[in-house]
Amino acid sequence: MRKILITGGAGFIASCLADRLVQDPENYVVLVDNLLTGNKEKLPSPKYKNWHFIKADVNRFSDVSTIMVAYQFDYVFHYAAVVGVQRTLNNPVLVLNDINGIRNILDLSKNTGVKCVYYSSSSEVYGEPVEFPQNEDTTPLNSRLPYAIVKNVGESFLRSYHQEYGLNYTIFRFFNTFGPKQSLDFVVSKFIHAALNHQEIAVYGDGNQTRTFLFIDDNISATLHALNNRLFLNEVVNIGSDEEITISDLAKKIIRITNSESKIIHYPPLKEGDMLRRKPDAEKMKLLIDHPLISLDDGLGKTIASGNF
Repeated sequence: MRKILITGGAGFIASCLADRLVQDPENYVVLVDNLLTGNKEKLPSPKYKNWHFIKADVNRFSDVSTIMVAYQFDYVFHYAAVVGVQRTLNNPVLVLNDINGIRNILDLSKNTGVKCVYYSSSSEVYGEPVEFPQNEDTTPLNSRLPYAIVKNVGESFLRSYHQEYGLNYTIFRFFNTFGPKQSLDFVVSKFIHAALNHQEIAVYGDGNQTRTFLFIDDNISATLHALNNRLFLNEVVNIGSDEEITISDLAKKIIRITNSESKIIHYPPLKEGDMLRRKPDAEKMKLLIDHPLISLDDGLGKTIASGNF
């Protein structure tokens, strides 16, 4: 039986990963979350008996050391982090504290026989990009935001621990991912919630900034394929769609799909953190997916149909 730890396990992407992992009886999954932004309602169904949830803070060594020493995990998905644009902008010291969790996980992983650490990095490491599409080998380090800095530091820790201790890793640089379990801290879920309630949809700036949006099922399929086939060990992989859309067009699309009476209201641009473009080089990720990516329209339809708004 594979023993797998997922930190931040009550969060959006992590809980969806757990949902898939527990379907295989050969996996035993332990989910750890301090519930700052996670929600226990997102945890796997109790019909599965091969998982366990522990409320703990990975930024505290005493919390996570007991767990990792007791279970002797084979694999770790370190997904715990302070997330949400406004939350990370408003709480920079809280964000920086996540460096403690990264180091705790890596120190304990190297000492307890973990075979590989899978790390949730972010497109934010690209800062204001210098090339398109954004390739894994080009990271300009020009972002001043604490969230981006912490993700960069985490990547450096992983490379350093591999070089010095032989600890294997895979870095997933997540671009915008959306789906039914996502909280209202993120643009797609926020727009859907507003549209379904015929409320105004807030767009910051002129709305011409572009993003790509990957449906959660494709995110999980890619990351599980990397795990199950030991692919991209000690490498970085962008996880995201490569189809760009402006934020204004995203809002219009959601209004159309939901038959909403919502109006788009433009607010002044955010002072920081709203880059003009985001588009990953998705060639590596497509090697982890054996089907065409779920389209934005289909993903939005599945998300809306979930009734979680």
